[in-house]
Amino acid sequence: MHKPTRVRIIGFPIDLGADRRGVDMGPSALRIADIDRKLEALGYTVIDEGDIPVRNIEVQEMADVKLKYLPEIAEMSAVLASRVESVLDDGDFPLILGGDHSMSIGSLAGIGAHCAKHKKTLGVIWIDAHADMNTAETTPSGNIHGMPVSIALGIGHPSLTSIGGAFPKLDPRNLAIVGLRSIDPGERELIKELGVAAYTMFDVDKLGMYEIASRVLEDMARSVDHLHISFDVDGVDPSFAPGVGTPVPGGLSFRETHLFMEMISKVEAYASLEVAEVNPILDVRNSTAEFASDVVSSSMGKRIL
Repeated sequence: MHKPTRVRIIGFPIDLGADRRGVDMGPSALRIADIDRKLEALGYTVIDEGDIPVRNIEVQEMADVKLKYLPEIAEMSAVLASRVESVLDDGDFPLILGGDHSMSIGSLAGIGAHCAKHKKTLGVIWIDAHADMNTAETTPSGNIHGMPVSIALGIGHPSLTSIGGAFPKLDPRNLAIVGLRSIDPGERELIKELGVAAYTMFDVDKLGMYEIASRVLEDMARSVDHLHISFDVDGVDPSFAPGVGTPVPGGLSFRETHLFMEMISKVEAYASLEVAEVNPILDVRNSTAEFASDVVSSSMGKRIL
């Protein structure tokens, strides 16, 4: 498989999926942190395609408290899906900058459509404090940023699961979630029912990140042709990344995060990446976006030596 040398940046400044505002400025914060120049320094050709416009909360009404802002999220996710699919069809590497984690509805739909068309098997590593596997029936908040994984698995509202084609974009056997420490009861049941490889912070403490990364990446290498990384910055401990939408203490350390990403960079099937939940309003001098942009660089081949 030929690894892409051209990275195309797509900004998706959505904050409709969460209650806390500010993550719509995440793409700008990551650009200010020179994410493009850091990748160019690694030898990539980087094209920034700007942001997909998303109407903000102030000009919309909430029709369903269990699926907040569903129409706009569905409409703009379809736009993102089409853009991501097009980038992959061109043989390029999409780097999607969010935005809250509802962004993954569109990105995974586009990647799933590309994989289905080219007869590839999609694998996803979800780095996150949260499982994001709620549905309208299990959600305690109605926030759609807590639902993208279940939607990619084909479980959820038809207007979301059908984006990019009415089929599940992801097989639960090809999903690994790392960094978990805040899980709702319905998500816990679904993880167990589907047999998802879910590594909590207890597992990270017990086994160590090198062992977990080795297990996850060996499993992916055996079964997938396209590896997508969904990096929610709240997977990292707030002491390293304070500027996130939903911080949870006790997360991944600075080095655990970089180690994982450095190992991911060696995987031949690694072909797309998204960064979610950077919130500049809650940040300290853009330190979270700086950290996230460095983590992206590690995933794309940057080394200490």
